[in-house]
Amino acid sequence: MAFPSPLTPASGPSVWRCTSPRLGRRGGALALSLALGSLVGAPTGLAQRQPITPDSFVTKAARRAGPAVVRIDTVRTVTIGRLPPQGLGQPFFDQFFNQFFENGLPSRQRTQREQGTGVVFAEEGLILTNAHVVERSDQVEVRLTDGRTLAGAVVGLDSVTDLAVVRVMSPTPLPVAPLGDSDALEVGDWAIAVGNPFGLDNTVTMGIISNLNRNISKLGITDKRLELIQTDAAINPGNSGGPLLNAAGEVIGINTLVRSGPGAGLGFAIPINRARSIAEELISKGKVSHAMVGIGLRPLTPELARAFNRNSDRDLRLPERQGVLITNVLPLSPAEQAGLRAGDVILAAAGERVTNAEELLKAVEAAGVGGRLRLDVWRQERQQQVTVVPVDMAALQQRSRAVEDGAYWRRIPLRP
Repeated sequence: MAFPSPLTPASGPSVWRCTSPRLGRRGGALALSLALGSLVGAPTGLAQRQPITPDSFVTKAARRAGPAVVRIDTVRTVTIGRLPPQGLGQPFFDQFFNQFFENGLPSRQRTQREQGTGVVFAEEGLILTNAHVVERSDQVEVRLTDGRTLAGAVVGLDSVTDLAVVRVMSPTPLPVAPLGDSDALEVGDWAIAVGNPFGLDNTVTMGIISNLNRNISKLGITDKRLELIQTDAAINPGNSGGPLLNAAGEVIGINTLVRSGPGAGLGFAIPINRARSIAEELISKGKVSHAMVGIGLRPLTPELARAFNRNSDRDLRLPERQGVLITNVLPLSPAEQAGLRAGDVILAAAGERVTNAEELLKAVEAAGVGGRLRLDVWRQERQQQVTVVPVDMAALQQRSRAVEDGAYWRRIPLRP
C-alpha cells in the first residue's frame, strides 16, 4: 500500500486552470506560457530536496534496544474457595455444610499463568523487571526476540520499589539495552514504551514525558516508595517490567503502572537511576534494605492548625505553621525510642525544612539504616531537637507483629 508523500498537498496535486473565461484559447496559451516560464526560471529547491528516508528516530530507538526486550511467562499456584469455619451466617446453609465439613470447606488450588516484560541489562543474562511480575512464581520462563525460551531464576525482588532481577543462562551473550540517565529528563522529552501488552510481543508505542517525580502515594498506593516518571505513551497489561526509552534508544525507566478506565492514558515508570541502584543491591545481597522510623504523618498547614486549635477541647495545641504532624507512633520503633509521640510537629529534617510526608521520607532514606537523623520538632509551645536512628523496614515490621492490632499505633485523632 503506497502512502502519499508528505510533500503532496492534502487536497491532491495542484492544477493550473484558467480562472477567467474571457482569456479564451489565446489567453489560455499565454497563461500556460507564463507559468512554464516562471517554473523554468524558478529555483529548483523542491526537486532537489533530500529523499524521505523510511527510518524515524522511533525506529532507530526500537532497533537499538528492542532485541534486549524479553517476554516473561510465569506460573504460580493460588489457593481459592475456602469457606470459613463460622460459615456464611445463613442458618440453613451453615447446618447443611457443617454436616459434611466441620472445619469449613476445604481449600483448592489452581495454576495461574501470567505474562510480563523485562529488559536485559547485562550480557551474563541479568534481566530487570517488576517485582509483581515474578512475585510468588513457581516457574519463570523468558522468551527472547530470537524465538528461544530460557528458564529464569529470580535473583531477588523488592516489593517496596516493585523491582526484580531475573537471571537466565545462555550459551551466547545476550543483546543488552543501553541504560540512560533519568536525572537528565525534562518534561516534554520523547518517551517510547516497548513491551508485550496482552501477549502481543514487541509492541512499540510513543508519547512524551508528561511529568517527573510523581510520588506514588498521590496515586493511592501507600505500600510503595517510588517517585515515578509519568508518560502518555500507551502502557497496557503485559507491559509491566518493560523499558521506557528516550529518543536515543536508551532505557530511562521501567514501566510499572497504568491508569485504566476514566482518565486513561496515564502511564508510569520507575526512573532507571533508581532501578539501577536497586538492581545492584539485589544482585549483591538478594534483598534491599529500606530505612524506617515508625511514624504516621499528615501535612500541617496554618489553616489546619487554626481549625484544630479553635475546635479542640484537648490540651494539645498545634503550631500555626507548616510542617508534618505525627499522628501515630509504632511501639518498639526508633521513633518511640527517640521520644517522639503523637501530636509532635516535625519542622525540619537534617537541617532541611519539611512540609509533607514525602520530604521526610526522603530524609529518612538518605540517612539510611543505622544512620543518625536530626529532627527539629515542635512540642508544647517550644521547638526542640530529636535524633532518631532508622532501622530496616523488614526488621521493624517483624518486631511489630508481636503487638496486638488494637495497640499497634499510639494514635492522635485526625479531626478535633
